[in-house]
Order: sequence, then structure tokens, then C-alpha cells
Amino acid sequence: MEKVTKTPSVQAQMLIRRPVAVVFDAFIDPEITKHFWFTKGSGRLEEGKTIAWEWEMYNVSNSVLVKEIVPNEKISVEWDAYLTTVDFEFQALSEGTTYVTITQHGFQTTGDELLAEINGASGGFTTVVDGLKAYLEHGINLNLIADKFAKS
Repeated sequence: MEKVTKTPSVQAQMLIRRPVAVVFDAFIDPEITKHFWFTKGSGRLEEGKTIAWEWEMYNVSNSVLVKEIVPNEKISVEWDAYLTTVDFEFQALSEGTTYVTITQHGFQTTGDELLAEINGASGGFTTVVDGLKAYLEHGINLNLIADKFAKS
């Protein structure tokens, strides 16, 4: 019997009651993304470009290399912090609703370190889609990312 090995991955998803073009642009344009995820982005996501994302409240910055953009369908980036790929997929369910799925895969770690990364990514991306929903549907920035970790 052949052993089947599953590649570790993390997935978060959410129905957003906004058109797919609006939801897609929320991840492309840092002027929108800053309302539900990072506080500053060095530019719009464009295929082949490396973009810096900053979380100023934590004094953290990461870079992503934009591997692929399929308008209104998919964004794929390589995230330097984890040496992983993150895919953002957008499915229009109707003219006014979009199902967003974020999948992080290609983890380079094993054992307890892998479990810690998966746990962090799962909670992190769930927080991102929750914040996205609040901002795009209701115009509210819940400060979820800023409030996720206690200040010492």
C-alpha cells in the first residue's frame, strides 16, 4: 500500500457581500488593505513585483513577491517571512457576493515549529477575512490586527 503524504497548508475563507472586483481590489490596493490587515504597503500588487507590507504597531515588515495575478480570480504571492506561498482566490457567487479563500502552503518547517506556524497562520488569515468582511460590507475598521496581540 502506497503512503499518501499531504502537504501541510492553512486555509481561511469567507463570503463577502460585495462584487468580486471590489473584493479583489481590496487585496491589490494597499490603500484599501490597510483598513483590515497591514498598516502600510509599498505599492499595488503587480505580477513580478516585490512589495513590502508593514504592521507599524508591531514594528514588523515583510516582503512578498507577486507570482501570479488573474484579475478577479487569483493572487499568488511568495511570503518571505515563512518562505511559503499564499494564494488568494475569489469566486463570484452572484453579482454582489464573493467567496474568498486564502491558502498558505509550502511550509519549510516540521514538528512543533510547523504546528506553531500553522496555528499562527490559521488564526491570522481568519482575522484577515473577518476584518475584510466588516470593512467591505459595513465600512468598519474593527482594528482586529492591531488588537490581536497585547501590548507589553
